[in-house]
Amino acid sequence: MFFVLEMIGTIAFAISGAFVGIQKKMDLFGVTILAMTTAVGGGIVRDIILDVTPPAAFRNPVFAFSAIATGIIVFWFAKHPVKVHKPEIYESILRITDAIGLGIFTVIGIEAAFIYGRGTNVFLAVFVGVATGVGGGLLRDIMAGSTPYIFTKHFYACASIIGAVFCALSWRHMDHVLAMLLGAGIIVVLRILAARYRWSLPRIE
Repeated sequence: MFFVLEMIGTIAFAISGAFVGIQKKMDLFGVTILAMTTAVGGGIVRDIILDVTPPAAFRNPVFAFSAIATGIIVFWFAKHPVKVHKPEIYESILRITDAIGLGIFTVIGIEAAFIYGRGTNVFLAVFVGVATGVGGGLLRDIMAGSTPYIFTKHFYACASIIGAVFCALSWRHMDHVLAMLLGAGIIVVLRILAARYRWSLPRIE
């Protein structure tokens, strides 16, 4: 089940990374690298924090290859676009896939923290979970030459933190799979609602 969840998250994040590459008018290589970085970057950050070397993305490259394949497919569809009456459908796809990836990878990071982190406490689990969830997107935006999404757009990292706190606090009080599913669900719902209603933290204009 964890493999399936991670694969879903990988594909979801790869789609969002490929979309950013296309919006930045990158070539096929750039789009696929951005897709792969978004998909596995957070996991690499997670493994470095937990001193798991080499990172899982290199020991089991099936996720990296899946992200590359997803990037190629998205690039092909962008080159042969399907005509739609509502162009905003692409923005909706990006928003939903990014929310799914954020939710899944955050709770997978928490699971890894409890498995590999010796003497893991709630703070470490939450930190690793959030780093796993937002790390790929952070690297994606840096490589794309944009201000990181997590610092400017809606209620992003905060949604990951809320879901991560719930999952970490529930870890020892309920079934681990249930805790992960509920934590991921909270993140996805918060992200979609935040994008829909434009929730944002205060900022200085």
